[in-house]
Amino acid sequence: VNHPGHHSLSSATMLKFCVIGAVTLISCADAFLAPTSFGLARASLPVRAVNRRPMGLRVSAVAAAPKESSEDWKSAFPCPPEAEFGGNKEMRSKVEQMLRKAQLHICNSVEEVDGEGKFTEDAWDRPDGGGGLTRVMTGGKVWEKAGCNLAVVHGTMPAEAILSANDQLKRNEHGSVGDFKAGEKVKFFACGLSSVMHPSNPHCPTMHFNYRYFETASGLWWFGGGQDITPAYLDEDDMKHFHGTLKKTCDKHDKEFYPYFKAWADDYYRIPHRNETRGLGGIFYDDLNDRDADEILKLQRDLVMSVPEAYLPIIEKHRDDDFTQQQKEWQLMRRGRYVEFNLVYDRGTIFGLKTGLGRVESILMTLPETARWEYDHQVKPDSPEADITDAFRFARDWV
Repeated sequence: VNHPGHHSLSSATMLKFCVIGAVTLISCADAFLAPTSFGLARASLPVRAVNRRPMGLRVSAVAAAPKESSEDWKSAFPCPPEAEFGGNKEMRSKVEQMLRKAQLHICNSVEEVDGEGKFTEDAWDRPDGGGGLTRVMTGGKVWEKAGCNLAVVHGTMPAEAILSANDQLKRNEHGSVGDFKAGEKVKFFACGLSSVMHPSNPHCPTMHFNYRYFETASGLWWFGGGQDITPAYLDEDDMKHFHGTLKKTCDKHDKEFYPYFKAWADDYYRIPHRNETRGLGGIFYDDLNDRDADEILKLQRDLVMSVPEAYLPIIEKHRDDDFTQQQKEWQLMRRGRYVEFNLVYDRGTIFGLKTGLGRVESILMTLPETARWEYDHQVKPDSPEADITDAFRFARDWV
């Protein structure tokens, strides 16, 4: 698969273990910084085209993002000392400001649609540098649990972790990683916004996104991100709307982005022991620095600010749908698959929990409050559950 701009990515490259998750490991551990193999996953998940029908969803009015002038901007978190860090201070400030506005914009929009639930705030400091703001809603009218976590962190990490995190760096014959020596402690800065939303109604899908920026004191930098949807029941118009919004946003920047990012997401969210995907995909990308940083920042901004447009009309469409106990149990079983992926395969989650570097409450924020596992459950042929199971097993093009 050719990357927009230049290089191609091999199966071996896709199998990298992205230790870095500086945003993920320390704060929002489901940021999924490591994709799986294109070759293996695509062999198991052939693309199947679907019929395309207009959705006709109404996009409700949502709260506007707050307006803050750059002159008035000041980080709310302890920043790395400029004399010690260097790098691109202006870009660090731009990313943090953009993601803080996005967090408020998205949380306000979700509260408006829910009508009852309110986000509580948990501001936290990271002893080794930086901090974050975790916002969580539980027991809402629409959402059983919704979280949106901002992290702005910095510190040091081994040079080997940088190699694990970025395909563009290679170890030379002297054991060095790029411009770093083996064993060297590398100063880094990372900023990211991560969210997972679990609605109560089984006809309303779960949604996840994560957008992030990473930089070293030496000037190495890249962007990563992704957004995906996990329904329990298939509504093709919903998928056309969700993927169509992502495609429309990506196309404003590069028409190669959406198909490339969509294929990457289909592969990343695969659950190998189930031979199916967690949900019905979206977009995923990492190590993006093949063009001017401000151009990529605009892509990040447009994607994260379009979250309400992509997701909330689907919720409004289904929030009052009738459902049976059997349908609720099926939703809980699909949540079980969500838990399996996050705890068994998500690289950032695994590393954060095993090493103790992750902030546990923010890591586990991504999990639903309730889930279900039934022994050897089989869906009935020609049922709605069988229909979406087929979509989980065979990746489809929605737009």
